Amino acid sequence: MPRRSNGFSLIEILVVIVIIGIVSGIVLLSLGILGDDRQLQTEARRLTSLVEVAQDEAMMQGREFGVEFMNDSYRFVEYDPFINQWGELIGDEMLRLRELPDDVEFILMLEGQRVLLENDPARFEDPEETSDRDLTETYSPHVYIFSSGDITPYDLEIRRRMDNETVAIKSDLVGTVEIVTGEDY
Repeated sequence: MPRRSNGFSLIEILVVIVIIGIVSGIVLLSLGILGDDRQLQTEARRLTSLVEVAQDEAMMQGREFGVEFMNDSYRFVEYDPFINQWGELIGDEMLRLRELPDDVEFILMLEGQRVLLENDPARFEDPEETSDRDLTETYSPHVYIFSSGDITPYDLEIRRRMDNETVAIKSDLVGTVEIVTGEDY
């Protein structure tokens, strides 16, 4: 009788190595996708925190702030009552212009209507040049943050274009800003 070997053949070993490689690749890809979901959550938490900081500063300093959203960025602005205009926040590193990661965009809803967002921030007019113009033509931010702490109600989606993954932020008139997920949205 021929003696039977108890080892594995080269083909069996190669098949096992290929299967392990495929499973490892799938695990690594799924970890990358989960990391991107965390990135959307991080952006939502950052924006929510910055709005809360602006609310606190507005109440403590008696100032009016606003938020201007662009397709893939946002910035905070302030109202100057002496010239009756909105302007950039100069020298405030916390409330500066912020850009979203690549392939991520905003979808803004005000009063149930989608707002068409621009790609670039609005340019502010020189107060000397606008003194003869009708003030209804001047700049206005999308969201107002009043010195009372109240805020313009809005719904904002932070969406990744590649897979339409979305994180939503909602605010109400009394100033509550929250991140909503799943069935709450």
